[in-house]
Amino acid sequence: MKQSASSRPLVGVALVVCSCLSLPFGAAVAAQLFPVLGPWGVTSLRVAIAALLLVVIVRPRPVRWTRVQWLAAVLFGVSLAAMNGFFYAAIDRIPLGPAVAIEFLGPLVLAAALTRRLADAAWVGVALLGMVLLGVDGLIGADPLDPLGVVFILIAAAFWAMYIRMSARVGAVIPGTSGLAVGLVVAAVLLIPVGVPAAVTVSGDMQLLLLAAVTAVLSSVIPYSFELAALRRLPQRVFGVLLSLEPAFATLAGWLILGQSATPLRMLAIALVVAASVGTTLGVRRQRRRADAAARDDTGADDEDRGDETGPFTAPIPLPE
Repeated sequence: MKQSASSRPLVGVALVVCSCLSLPFGAAVAAQLFPVLGPWGVTSLRVAIAALLLVVIVRPRPVRWTRVQWLAAVLFGVSLAAMNGFFYAAIDRIPLGPAVAIEFLGPLVLAAALTRRLADAAWVGVALLGMVLLGVDGLIGADPLDPLGVVFILIAAAFWAMYIRMSARVGAVIPGTSGLAVGLVVAAVLLIPVGVPAAVTVSGDMQLLLLAAVTAVLSSVIPYSFELAALRRLPQRVFGVLLSLEPAFATLAGWLILGQSATPLRMLAIALVVAASVGTTLGVRRQRRRADAAARDDTGADDEDRGDETGPFTAPIPLPE
């Protein structure tokens, strides 16, 4: 049965929330491997295992792709490799909460650049304030921020913004999840130089291999599949703000799994992040209803096929050719 237009935003929001829940648990598992494999070694194994799983499940047929589709998948893979590698290199040096908060500058700046409504910009500002508070909490807390770790996470933030753009591009030009599978293969190939020593290490230790597989599923397969599907239902500017749930869940996971304290400042930051996400979601639903009503009044056509640039659920904005 064809999915109704009115259900698309709710499904998209649910997919982003599930992605945000999966990622911090994956990061917590990955951190246990850093002393043995190093952050880049863990990144390589995680991406390689995720690529293998998706290729087996999806069975993509890239030989039939056009040049545009191949370019999108390759750039997507570049963003995946760099974003994950620099993120793990950063959390090897600075705490998880502040790292996620700083990295979120990438999608926040992207959301602000893509917004067309004053309300969207206001909610971006609220989410940004929450990120700032999380960063301040990391600065004034017991754990100081290593300068090199901050540099790494800023690089990861830039590639996160690129990942959002290229994920939307892949979703627009490649049906299904074949683009994700091939993008992960590209990322795995790029990470081979740092992945070979890690692969040799885990080959003789089934416990390490199991932890690497769990990391791949929680940090790559689940979130990337869900985010790719969400970007087909939500515009990039809304997707970027909804991702503000991720540092909130990361802070919660740090408290539940790693025993990190939840200070009043951190709780305030979480409240601001949740408020921004809820406000954006409600605004999208109201604008969606108006767009549906206008479509019925004007043409009676299904606005999924209209591509109206002023509507809240336009097709992802492609990169210039």
